[in-house]
Amino acid sequence: MHPRQIPSPALLRLAEAQPSALSREQVLGLGLSRHALARLVAEGRWCRLTEGIVSTTPRPEWLTLAWTGLLVAGDRARLGGAAAAHLIGLVDAAPDEIVVWSPADAPTRQPPPPYRWRFRVDRHGVRGTGAAGHPPRIRATDVVLDLVEETGADRLTDLVTTAVQRRVVTAGQLRRAAGRRSLLRHRALLGDVLDDVATGTQSPLERRFLRDVERAHGLPAGLRQVRRAGTVADVLYAAFGLLVELDGRIGHDGAGRFRDMRRDNRALRDGLVTLRYGWSDVTGRPCAVAAEVGSVLHRLGWDGTPDRCPRC
Repeated sequence: MHPRQIPSPALLRLAEAQPSALSREQVLGLGLSRHALARLVAEGRWCRLTEGIVSTTPRPEWLTLAWTGLLVAGDRARLGGAAAAHLIGLVDAAPDEIVVWSPADAPTRQPPPPYRWRFRVDRHGVRGTGAAGHPPRIRATDVVLDLVEETGADRLTDLVTTAVQRRVVTAGQLRRAAGRRSLLRHRALLGDVLDDVATGTQSPLERRFLRDVERAHGLPAGLRQVRRAGTVADVLYAAFGLLVELDGRIGHDGAGRFRDMRRDNRALRDGLVTLRYGWSDVTGRPCAVAAEVGSVLHRLGWDGTPDRCPRC
C-alpha cells in the first residue's frame, strides 16, 4: 500500500497567499497527484469551487472566491467593480458579485453555474495598465470612475465625497484620471462635485449646503473643515463669528448629541454663534435655512442680504 500523499509545503504556502484558492494546474505543478486531489475533495477537507479551481478549506471565505475569479480569468486578470471598491475601503460590505477584468488580448472562460463572477474584457486605454495590491485589482481612480459610470446621478456625490474623505483617492487624482477617458458618463456632474470637494466639502450634506444654501442665495463664502479646539467645524464664517454645523444621519443621537452640545457651548464661550442643521433642513427647506443664516450674519455685521433663488 502506498502512503497517502499530502500537500507539499510549497503548495500550502501558495494556498496561504491566495486565501485557499488553487487552480488544478497549480496543484499538479507543485507535486500533488490527481488521485490525492480527488481524495482530499471526496473527504471534504478541500472543496471544488468551479471548474478547475479548488479550495483548501471546505468553507471558503469571500477572498477565496475573489481569487477564484482571478484564477479562472488567467494571467494579468484584475478585480474591479464593487469587489475592488471593498478591498480599497470604499465599500464596506463584500459584494455578492465579483467583477474580474482581463486585458483585451486575454479572453476568459466562463465558469459553470452558479454565476458568482462577472468577467469583463478591458478596452485599450480606458483603465490604467498594471495591477495594484494583493489580490491584484484595477487602480483606485479607475475603481471610482467605473462606479461613477454605473451609479445614478443622485448617488454620485455620496460616492465621490466618500472616496475623497476616506483617502481612497484625491480630487486631483480623480480629475486627471477622468481626463484620460474619452467617454465618461456624468462627466459634467463629476467635475462640479470635484470642484466642490476641492473647497473642503466632505459629505453630500455639506455639498448640498454649499450649493443650495450658500451659493444659491449669495451668502458669504464660508471656510470648510476648520480645525479648532480639537474638533473640526463644518462651515466657519470667520469674519462674523458664525459656525454652521451640519448633522448627517449618523452620529448625532445619544452620546453624539451630548458631544454636539459641548461643542456648541465651547464655541459660545469663545465668542462664536452656532447654527446646526440636519439633512431634512438643507434638502427640504434650503431657502428658509439661507434666510436664517443670512439673518444671523446680518446681526453679526454682514451688510448684505440673501438673494432669491428660483425656488424662493
